[in-house]
Amino acid sequence: MTRTALRRTLAVAAAASLALSLAACAPSTTPAGDAASGYVTDGKLTIGTGEPAYYPWVIDDKPESGEGFEAAIAYAVAEELGFSKDDVVWVRTTFDEAIAPGAKSFDFNLQQFSITDERKQNVDFSSPYYETTQVVITTESSKAAGAKSIADLKGLLIGAQTGTTSFDAVEQIIKPTAGAQVFNTNDDAKLALESGTVDAIVVDLPTAFYLTGVELTGGLIIGQLPLSDGKSGDEFGLVLPKDSPLTAKVTAAVDALRANGTLADIAAQWLADAADAPVLK
Repeated sequence: MTRTALRRTLAVAAAASLALSLAACAPSTTPAGDAASGYVTDGKLTIGTGEPAYYPWVIDDKPESGEGFEAAIAYAVAEELGFSKDDVVWVRTTFDEAIAPGAKSFDFNLQQFSITDERKQNVDFSSPYYETTQVVITTESSKAAGAKSIADLKGLLIGAQTGTTSFDAVEQIIKPTAGAQVFNTNDDAKLALESGTVDAIVVDLPTAFYLTGVELTGGLIIGQLPLSDGKSGDEFGLVLPKDSPLTAKVTAAVDALRANGTLADIAAQWLADAADAPVLK
């Protein structure tokens, strides 16, 4: 090798070494500490909810306002975790996306997700922040208006949102002869009830009070469905990615809010009383 060729070789090697050194020192495109902290974005708390998010869970589909039961719960959890309101970021997902396996766009999500063993195979849950029951509602003009028992409902068309505990309750408790009528959202189910496509629908208790009192003309609550597993109610939990490093922290935050009375205070502010919803037999 000539001296000129040797100098060229050494220059190329030096340049390559310098490039590698600079690359090693360059900042990562992923915010530092994200992987270790478990948060989607370092320094922010990313919370997921539905699109749209309904009353009484979120008021006017604006979770950032903190108004509505779940919006208020979200900000209470955020504060317990050490985040200010300005550090909360909201994202929207469908119900099914949130509980499907795989990576998530949120740190936790709340859309009245009932805690079930089946869902725990795909995602983590916090401890429960609310306990409710499933309720059958109808309208004054429906064939279901005079129903007084589960037996009275079996021959009718009963629907619910797919993928929910409400839908499971139709299939497992009412067991209508025509099968459970499937809807993508509670809004679709409500429209079907209004049009007479179905005779009744099943929703959670707070939604039942809202739909029958505000949304439906002549709305009626037939009654609450008993639970076949011996529980006193259906438990809602915050959904986190499977094996999230935040699950223990978020659960501790929810437990603290339960212990200091915050969960009860928020429920009293935003959710209706159950006195007018008898349990069906």
